[in-house]
Amino acid sequence: MAYRFKKQIFAFMDLLRFKNLVKNRRKHLANAPALQLPESYKVNETAAILHPGNQKAVLLSVVEETKDTKTYNFKLSKPMFFKAGQYVTLQTKIGDSLVKRPYAIASSPLEALLENNISLTVKNVGFFSGWLFDNAKEGDEFTIGDPSGDFYYDKIRDFEHVVAIAGGSGITPFFSMAKAINEGSEDFDLTIIYGAKTKNDLILINELENYKSDKLRFVCVLSDEKDDNFEKGFITAEIIKKYAPSDNYTVMMCGPEAMYKFVENELNGMGITKNKVRKEANCVSVRDVKPSVYNLTVNISDKKYEVKANAQETILTAMERAGLNVPSKCRAGGCGFCHSKLINGSFTISGDDKRRLADKKFGYIHPCCSYPDSDMEIIVPQG
Repeated sequence: MAYRFKKQIFAFMDLLRFKNLVKNRRKHLANAPALQLPESYKVNETAAILHPGNQKAVLLSVVEETKDTKTYNFKLSKPMFFKAGQYVTLQTKIGDSLVKRPYAIASSPLEALLENNISLTVKNVGFFSGWLFDNAKEGDEFTIGDPSGDFYYDKIRDFEHVVAIAGGSGITPFFSMAKAINEGSEDFDLTIIYGAKTKNDLILINELENYKSDKLRFVCVLSDEKDDNFEKGFITAEIIKKYAPSDNYTVMMCGPEAMYKFVENELNGMGITKNKVRKEANCVSVRDVKPSVYNLTVNISDKKYEVKANAQETILTAMERAGLNVPSKCRAGGCGFCHSKLINGSFTISGDDKRRLADKKFGYIHPCCSYPDSDMEIIVPQG
C-alpha cells in the first residue's frame, strides 16, 4: 500500500513531519516485504517500442516503381511505433563517408509495430539515393533511426478532412496514410491530389486505387500528357475546388519547392489561410556559389578533427564525407537535432532561419542547412 502524506492543519506540523521524513522512510523500507523486483517493467517495455533509437535493419527486397523510383523493404531488429506521414533516417558507410538521409515511410504503422517491417520509397535524386539505386541489394544491413517529424494527421490540430497535395515522390507519406486508414490505425477523411509530368512518373497508384473508399479519394493530374483518366495541367485552384470538400479541411503538401510556390499562390487566391496549410520540408541541397574549400575544425567529446568543407555543400555534408558520426535527422533545419556550438567563423543559412531563439542567443547553428563562408570551428554532439 502506498504511503499517503496527510496535510496538517498547522503548517509547523508539516515541517516536523518533513524533519522526520528520512526516519519514516527507513521504517517503511524495513517493514516492506522482501520480494524480488521484476526484471522488466511494462512502462519501460512500452518506452522501448515508442522510442527504439537507432536499430539494425536488413534489406529484404527492392521493388522498381518507375524508371527512377524504387521501394526498399526492410526487416527491423525490433518493433517500431510511428504516425503515418513520419520519416526515418537511413544510414550506412559508403567508402570513407558515413552517410545518413531522411526518407518518408511508405508502409503502414501496424506493419512496423506487429511485423517489424518498414518500407521506404526513394527517388533517384542525390548522392545517397543514387548509391541506393545502383548498389543496394537483398541482405544488406543498414541502420534506421527513430521515426521523426510532425507531418501527420493530428485530430486536435487538423480538421477531420485532409486534402493531400503531392508531387513526384511526395506521394510517399500520403500512401502510408492511405494504408493506415485502410487497416484502421488512422481515422480521418483523405483526398489525394497527385501531380506528375506523365502517367509513367506516377508512383504507387495501382495500390492507391485498391484503397479507395468513402474515406479515401484519389485523383491524378498530368502536366505533360493528356489522358482521359486523369486531369490535365497543374494543381490549380479550380482542380482543388473540384475535388476538395465544401466545408473546412486541412491542406497537407509534399513535393518539390516549385510545386509549393505554385500551389501556395493558388490557395491564397482561394482564401485558405496559412494555419490550414502544412507542408513537408525538403532537404537542403547544393548551393550555387563559386567553389571554395575551407578548413573546418570539429570538436566531438574530447576529440578534435580537421575537415575540408566545400562552400557549395553544407557543413553536415563535409563532416559526413570525412566519416564522422554526427547527429542529423530532417536535413532541413527544422528539427534542431544536429545543433552545434559555433566557436568561430562565418556561415550562410539556406532559406529561412529555423533555429530556436535559444540557439540563436547562445551561438548554435544547424550544420544540416548551413554553408561555410570561411574557416570554422564548431562543437558537435556525438552522433
